[in-house]
Amino acid sequence: MSFLLSGPRKRCIMANLTTLVAEFILMGFSDIRDHQVLHATLFLLIYLIALVGNLLIILLTTLDQHLKSPMYFFLRTLSFLDLCFISVTVPKAIIHSLTQNSSISFLGCVAQVFLVVLFACAELALLTVMSYDRYAAICRPLYYQIVMKKRACKQMLAASWLSGVVSGFLNTSVTFCLPFCRSNFVYQFFCEIPSLLKLSCSENYLAETGAIIITTSLGFLCFISITVSYIHILVTVLRIPSVEGRSRAFSTCIPHLVVVTVFLTTGFIAYLKPVSESPSVWGLLVSVFYTVVPPTLNPIIYSLKNKDMKTAFWKIVRKIVT
Repeated sequence: MSFLLSGPRKRCIMANLTTLVAEFILMGFSDIRDHQVLHATLFLLIYLIALVGNLLIILLTTLDQHLKSPMYFFLRTLSFLDLCFISVTVPKAIIHSLTQNSSISFLGCVAQVFLVVLFACAELALLTVMSYDRYAAICRPLYYQIVMKKRACKQMLAASWLSGVVSGFLNTSVTFCLPFCRSNFVYQFFCEIPSLLKLSCSENYLAETGAIIITTSLGFLCFISITVSYIHILVTVLRIPSVEGRSRAFSTCIPHLVVVTVFLTTGFIAYLKPVSESPSVWGLLVSVFYTVVPPTLNPIIYSLKNKDMKTAFWKIVRKIVT
């Protein structure tokens, strides 16, 4: 790539190639030891909750024959995505806080960026599919079995994974094509694209800006689709004469919509805000809300608020006990 560059940019890259590009330093939340231990403890607790909750959903939807509908097929995949998503960032952050070694290799940073974008975009696409599944089940029950055939479900799932992979490759490739020569200190607890852009000595963010605009535009379309689906669901649910039926639908749909809104809003804020030279605690908290909160809350919403899931859980417990 060096033969395409000339002048100050080339000298900047060549002077820093062996030191600054070799690894990045993740600054995390604090350099005070007591605070680092506190952060590691909180992250460990959150990670264990997410780990147990998502593994439990995967286990229940795999073993129980009554949980074989398209909703649980998508839910099992969502739990797998959540587990992968939170595992990309949180365990590394815990190790960094406990060992006080916050370095990450260049290739490790590339892999982390790719996986974060992949799992985030795939999850958003899957949440859109799941909202359509609930729309078809509640608003068009007579056509549900026709619309949500097994083949169609697999195709929608494949499309969700494909969107994540394409978004991951697109954003990762344009980010790491930029020259890094300002510093190797990333003011974040993981390799995040906006934080990496601050380290580039290039002022030309056109390619990365275009990639982010494409990704966020697709994300916005997903959010619109999810919102429209839930508006139709809301209107249909309000027509249900049974109070129990309405409360059961609301207890799952509303928390789900809240988590999706938090996920997308904080993600948009993190990636669309102007690149700032000065780090802030606000930026760290925003990243926590879109990378850590959804994978932790999703299993709680879908397991504690779902009667079939609770029945399947106690059935397996009774089998183990007896």
